[in-house]
Amino acid sequence: MDALEIARWQFGITTVYHFMMVPLTIGLGLVVAVIQTMWHRTGKPEYLRMTKFWGKLFLINFIMGVATGIVQEFQFGMAWSEYSRFVGDVFGAPLAMEALLAFFVESTFLGLWIFGWKQLKPAVHLACLWIAVIGSAFSAYFIIVANSWMQHPVGVEMINGRPVMTDAWAVFTNNTALVAVPHTLFGALAVAGAFLLGIAWYHLWRRRHDGIDTIGADGKVIPGEAAIPGRDRTDHAVWIRSLRIGAVVAMISFAGTALTGDLQGKLMFEQQPMKMAAAEAACHDGTGFSILSVGNVGSKNCDDVVAVIEVPGILSFLAKGDFTTEVRGVNSLLDQYKADYGTNLPDNPIYGDRAGQEIQYVPVMEVTYWGFRMMIGFGGVAALAALAALWVTRKGTVPASRGLMRLAVFGILAPFGANAAGWIFTEMGRQPFVVAPNPDLSGIDQVFMFTAAAVSPGVSAGELLTSLVVLTAVYAVLLVVEVKLLVKYIRGGVVAAMPELAHVPADENEDATPRDGGPGKPGGTDDVLAFAY
Repeated sequence: MDALEIARWQFGITTVYHFMMVPLTIGLGLVVAVIQTMWHRTGKPEYLRMTKFWGKLFLINFIMGVATGIVQEFQFGMAWSEYSRFVGDVFGAPLAMEALLAFFVESTFLGLWIFGWKQLKPAVHLACLWIAVIGSAFSAYFIIVANSWMQHPVGVEMINGRPVMTDAWAVFTNNTALVAVPHTLFGALAVAGAFLLGIAWYHLWRRRHDGIDTIGADGKVIPGEAAIPGRDRTDHAVWIRSLRIGAVVAMISFAGTALTGDLQGKLMFEQQPMKMAAAEAACHDGTGFSILSVGNVGSKNCDDVVAVIEVPGILSFLAKGDFTTEVRGVNSLLDQYKADYGTNLPDNPIYGDRAGQEIQYVPVMEVTYWGFRMMIGFGGVAALAALAALWVTRKGTVPASRGLMRLAVFGILAPFGANAAGWIFTEMGRQPFVVAPNPDLSGIDQVFMFTAAAVSPGVSAGELLTSLVVLTAVYAVLLVVEVKLLVKYIRGGVVAAMPELAHVPADENEDATPRDGGPGKPGGTDDVLAFAY
């Protein structure tokens, strides 16, 4: 057993799992804030129901994200203490601001929003949600500032072998972060869009399957009413509006991720050329973009990689914005990396048994190559599905096909896959560095750290393996809990988040009409606690 590899697996599993919660929290929070704003301005009951239903799912995901995110903080000190010592002076500021400022604001105002449905004025209540959502965006910004410094170190000076922050403005305005933040936020909106689309499709299909909604001679939907609480015409409006909002959000977010991703790719070609060369399987200098390359699984170089389908000029466009500039390939970059950073790890106790070993500068090409394509492919599929959904539902409902319904529901996973693939590509493509060096000689070129030097020297492989197994098991249980909660409230529909819609009068003098009117009239007497818990 190798302590470094186990530590990397542990961090990878817990981080990717935690990040499943993050984009849904950020994206869905923003969508819920917009929907509540629409309710506040129009007073239409469907917008209140949408706010309560999607807000309930947002809260379930938010608290699970908090629970899984706490582990991340502990891993830095327990499994990666040498890394923490190296980056501590730089990471202290953004991580402290994330925890003490952004997350504090986010959680405080989210609490006010949860329990303030009747206690606060409608405008103040709405403002609480917007502040919480903005806080979550700033939380993401501070985290990405720290991560971007690992990708592109700036604003520091090496003192006694450690980088010390000398220019906070440079760290917080790192061009890598300024491009990564909107790319991440658009990715979060893509997740939210697919989430709305898939769930709304399911409920519209159920209404057709149960015979509540029918199709007229002109092909347009005729919304019906059922004796079941909440299954009225307003319920139809909830789902068709949610579906179309989700589809529009999904398409806009894909366009945003494509534009910001192009900028991010051009920066990566400058800052981490080996990562992008491996992502394109560009073994030799040239201009061609690989549509399909094949090679030996686990290969550490390009000797056995063959481009089956290649388009000339596209790689140059992705890297430089033109179609003629040659881009350096893996083989020539490998010689440069060896010349700049050595062929073997230093003979230093910090590297343990790896001291003196040959450095593998080429990341696992199967991961970078297919991760890059999965990120784009899943995102593109989700956008095309959203466009198709807008066309299919133009007459007010979804087809009666059970297969299409299942496809729409499983389509929720596509942008999740795109987000996960993107982060795996970003982090594994940086290897063998945990803090990547700047390829330009700007005075801070020697600010880098090999991953082999980052792991805690006092932690054994057995201890790391134990924590890996325990954390993976705990996270698996939490996954089951989250999925069961989400499925429960999704199947329950709006009534699951608004039990007041199923309110039965205590006597004949009490009004039995569901109370979901305009702003300031959210519903029955127990709606706050029912919504919160």
